[in-house]
Amino acid sequence: MLEVQSAEITLRTVRDHVRWAASRFTEAGLVFGHGTENALDEAAALVSHSLHLPAQIPDLYWDARITDGEQRLILERVSRRIETRLPLPYITGEAWFAGLPFHVDRRVLIPRSPIAELIETGFSPWLDAVAVDRVLEIGTGSGCIAAACALAFPEAAVLATDVSTDALALAEHNLARHGLTGQVQLLQSDVFDAVPADARFDLIVSNPPYVDAEDMAALPPEYRHEPRRALAAGDDGLVVVHRILAGAAAHLSENGILVCEVGNSEWALAEAYPQVPFLWLDFERGGHGVFLLTAEQLGTI
Repeated sequence: MLEVQSAEITLRTVRDHVRWAASRFTEAGLVFGHGTENALDEAAALVSHSLHLPAQIPDLYWDARITDGEQRLILERVSRRIETRLPLPYITGEAWFAGLPFHVDRRVLIPRSPIAELIETGFSPWLDAVAVDRVLEIGTGSGCIAAACALAFPEAAVLATDVSTDALALAEHNLARHGLTGQVQLLQSDVFDAVPADARFDLIVSNPPYVDAEDMAALPPEYRHEPRRALAAGDDGLVVVHRILAGAAAHLSENGILVCEVGNSEWALAEAYPQVPFLWLDFERGGHGVFLLTAEQLGTI
């Protein structure tokens, strides 16, 4: 177990614990990317969650003293993060997406898609929010994209699919948490297999498995704790995306759009479909490899 006896003697304030945890994370060579990008932000996230404080710790609290019980929890979590290399959201049981908290565990991928930015703007200028009646999410996992879309389009019916019954059980919990079980329907489906043939949607959105074989082989330990089936997608990372592209046109309304994340497989996709005018989207908060296609453009595939 991580040596913490000296820490118990010298650490007193919120600031002390964040600084100490950040140093230990850096010393241990941890890898980030599940909601934070560096050791200091990870340490702050761990301490704030442990103390039931806001994600952004207010200045008022930085020099507040921590109780013995709070310290034990923080040190235990720091030790677990280092020794197991579990991503922090699996330790705290919570991740944030589009400004919303979601319960997460090892049944699902930890939410981190840049698609959150698009949802926050209602997919403007490509969609008129008040005209969106039906939304389909493929591969819902924790339900975070479906839930955020439901709140962005409060008059729309949302269908969220996943091949994993374990993931759907967790998504159901998260939808109930946000009062969305009446607006979002969950369906076990492998891509479009169980989606009604005559169903049409104004938006199809997906963050499917897209990690290619080379990147899978190089994944750091933190990412290997996530469900392999939610990451791995064959040699080129496009096994699932090919199926989405093949079926999307038949399920989009006349003015509908497909938004899909493919990450580092962006170049492989562009090479596989040189005739398709993928619109690759930019993000203010970082992220890449998300494309948009209209129903008309998909009809050319």
